[in-house]
Parts: sequence; structure tokens; C-alpha cells
Amino acid sequence: MSDDHLYRRGVGVMLLNAEGLVWVGRRIDYTDEAWQMPQGGMDKGEQPWGTALRELEEETGIPPHLVERIAECPERLRYDLPPELRSSLWKGKWKGQLQDWYLCRFLGHDRDVDIATKHPEFNDWKWVEPRLLPDLIVPFKRDLYRDLLRHFGVHF
Repeated sequence: MSDDHLYRRGVGVMLLNAEGLVWVGRRIDYTDEAWQMPQGGMDKGEQPWGTALRELEEETGIPPHLVERIAECPERLRYDLPPELRSSLWKGKWKGQLQDWYLCRFLGHDRDVDIATKHPEFNDWKWVEPRLLPDLIVPFKRDLYRDLLRHFGVHF
């Protein structure tokens, strides 16, 4: 039997600019340097792609019309929260997240990014080379980011 029910369903977006660099934001709620790609949980009744567009706009201010879908990860990826975080995140209901990931192209300009959103999650952002992603993310998400590079690497 699968243990998928122990994981919060979510999505993530690897957003590439015209130079092939990936958008990352620095988490506002993390004391160490923790940069991540936009991601978030699915609301009841939402579909993954719609959730990805919503989360991207909520976290970066980038509207859907400035995003082109390039690829979808062929499998759902998961990460486990460290035990010390499980009780404080999501009211202890989930062990981690099970995510659908999308590779997208950013069709806008840097001025179209606005992280000063209604509920900000990031206090800074930048474009980085894809290979650097696992070194920028919190340790418990590194394997997931390595899997994303393996799946999406043919596109950049």
C-alpha cells in the first residue's frame, strides 16, 4: 500500500528566463540562506497546472500570460520534512510533500517580478544556473532538486 496519503499534495515551478537561468527566491521565514523555486500546496478541487500558475503568481507576482509551459515532470516527486519541523508545519498533519513539477519559460522582464505580494514568502530573488539549485535549497529538498535537474536537464 502506498503512503502517499501521508504527504501534502503540491506543485512546483522551475522557471527559466531567456538565458536559461532559473528563478529562485530567498525564503522570508528561514534563518539560513535558503533559496527555492516557487512551490505550494494544492487547494481542494484544484488541478496541478492551475495550482502551479496560482502559486507562481502568489509568490512572484508573475501573471500566467507571462509563462509558457515547456514540460511536466513524468513522476510526482516527494520530500520528507525533518522530524523537528513536522509538528510545526501544516499542524503536524503531513510527513512532507508530494509534488507535480513543471518546467516553464518566463516570457516577461525582470520588472514583471514582484515579491512584495499579499502574503510574501521571499525577501529577495535572483536568476541562477540550474546546476547550482541543489546547493541553494534546504538540505531536506536537495534530492528532489537533483531529480528535477535529471528530468528537465534535456531542456536547458
